[in-house]
Amino acid sequence: MFWHNLKYEFLQGIRQKEQIGWMMIFPIVLATFFYLAFGNLYEQDELFREIPVAVVEMKEDAVFSSVMEELAQGEDPLFTVQYTEQEAAEALLRDGEIDGIILVDETLSMVAKENCTEASIIHAFLSQYHTQKTVITDTMKTNPQHVGAVTESLSAEIRALDTRSMSNGNMDLYASYFHNLIAMVALFAATGGVFAATQNQGNLSPIGARKCTSPTHKLKSIISSLLATFLCQTICTFLSITYIALILRVDMGNNIPMLYLSGAIGVLAGTALGFFIGSIGTLAENTKFGIAFAFTMVCCFLSGLMVGNMKPLFEQHCPIVNRLNPAALISDLFYCLTIYDNYTRYTQIALTLIVMSVIFTAGGFLFTRRKKYASI
Repeated sequence: MFWHNLKYEFLQGIRQKEQIGWMMIFPIVLATFFYLAFGNLYEQDELFREIPVAVVEMKEDAVFSSVMEELAQGEDPLFTVQYTEQEAAEALLRDGEIDGIILVDETLSMVAKENCTEASIIHAFLSQYHTQKTVITDTMKTNPQHVGAVTESLSAEIRALDTRSMSNGNMDLYASYFHNLIAMVALFAATGGVFAATQNQGNLSPIGARKCTSPTHKLKSIISSLLATFLCQTICTFLSITYIALILRVDMGNNIPMLYLSGAIGVLAGTALGFFIGSIGTLAENTKFGIAFAFTMVCCFLSGLMVGNMKPLFEQHCPIVNRLNPAALISDLFYCLTIYDNYTRYTQIALTLIVMSVIFTAGGFLFTRRKKYASI
């Protein structure tokens, strides 16, 4: 009888067109918009790129030309250089095709846009070049026998700090929007949990009334409803993960099975939360749907789905919010898979979500057990 109930509860779940639409179509559309909006922002805004400059030679300087040629080569060049006349260089600067102009005369000078990071880098380079040239020139005049040693010391790379990478994962800040999107899809399972709860209460739905008068044990009926809801919502979440990770190719780590496991844990938490909400009180089914949906969206907002820096803000001023917010916890599962090389933090977060699911489910059972009705 349990498997019979499970089968038809599942079929009933996939026939909920509005709910399936929210779980399948809406996330795919939103993920596409996110990809179009954020797809290349990290590379453009966060990663360093070579600086295009124009060099105007009012006086020939072979040493400086060789230095610029050296800096424009290699795997990670500092500059891309083009030599031109001053008027042409100014036109290139106005059109945004270059970030600065280097004027080579008796002394080096530059022209660049104000409040520009690239301008600061160009200025720092020219200052360093001038300093080193002055040191070498003075040494040639006073102690020419030491020129080789001075040149070698100036060319040596000084390391005051030992740089170590804490992670080999994707450091793209905009990836958090996709993490939170999947968290939202998983938490949308709360509406399915509400449906499972109300469909087993005789005073809230006609189907619940029929179930209450049937010989099937109520515990079996509720468990089959919850399991069918979980399966249906998990399939929808897996589709979203597949679209984001495999079709849009958003970097979410290399462990694809763990991505699906994270989605399933999130759906478990969402279903349990919805079941708990649906089991409380005698409010109408649509009202409980609204409460579950509103609570889900508030959690997603606090997690950073709408405003990306919300989670770091709460982490700084009120970290307990991130520890209790199921959307933040679910998104952190995907963050851990993307960033960390071990599963220590991932395991802690997953266990937290599982414990929350057990508490919500147990609370839902307490509110629904042994209910009796004067009339149905």
